[in-house]
Amino acid sequence: MGCGGAAPAEARSDAVTQSYFEAIADHLGSAYLRYSHTKGTVQEIDWLVPVLGLRAGDRVLDVGCGPGRHAHELAHRGLRVHGVDISKTFVELARADAPAGATFERADARELPASSEYDAVICLCQGAFGMMTADGDDERVIAAIAGSLRPGGRLALSAFNAYFAVKYHEGADFDAESGVAHEWTDVLDPHGASRRVELWTGCYTPRELRMLLDRHGIDVDAISGVEPGRYGDDKPSVEAPEFLVTGRRRS
Repeated sequence: MGCGGAAPAEARSDAVTQSYFEAIADHLGSAYLRYSHTKGTVQEIDWLVPVLGLRAGDRVLDVGCGPGRHAHELAHRGLRVHGVDISKTFVELARADAPAGATFERADARELPASSEYDAVICLCQGAFGMMTADGDDERVIAAIAGSLRPGGRLALSAFNAYFAVKYHEGADFDAESGVAHEWTDVLDPHGASRRVELWTGCYTPRELRMLLDRHGIDVDAISGVEPGRYGDDKPSVEAPEFLVTGRRRS
């Protein structure tokens, strides 16, 4: 399950008020932060700050920010962070205990303004990118991310590993034509009540990620095989559940 979401294609006519992910986020609420994949925030930011060359005062956009865990950690380190997510519930949670320097907004990741104002953009844990249900929507997210970066600005983007999905993702149906894994899973609310929900996750190969980013003027510096809470420099492999791409917008 990703950190945040964006509206699927069937909601395109009213994207900021309709999303299948919002009902999931409404049910999860603060319980989202109990899941194991959210526990590695400090390690992830420890690794990303030097790799992206981030310094106090830099402006960072967190796309699909969820309840704001990465944005909060970056703000604690003196960065100015703006998080966007389609879920009103997650945005409210992120705002509730936000440190100085962190702001949040409910927004569709496909429709971000082309501001070219950010020193870096992060899109992690299948937040927004990778949670679409129609061809072309992930590309729209990348286009919006590219438009948010200043020339030379840096990007960190995670994507689910298509090889891993085929080999290991039990309980999910993988559509080889679209590269999307579809599954039903049970999620708990803050009181422990369970709800069965439907998820779609776009899965990628390193080659696809390089070509997608290149089309939108982003040069890839590295792609590593990672898992939540264990970011590093390992080469892409079948065994890593996610790929982490770092790159920069061309001048």
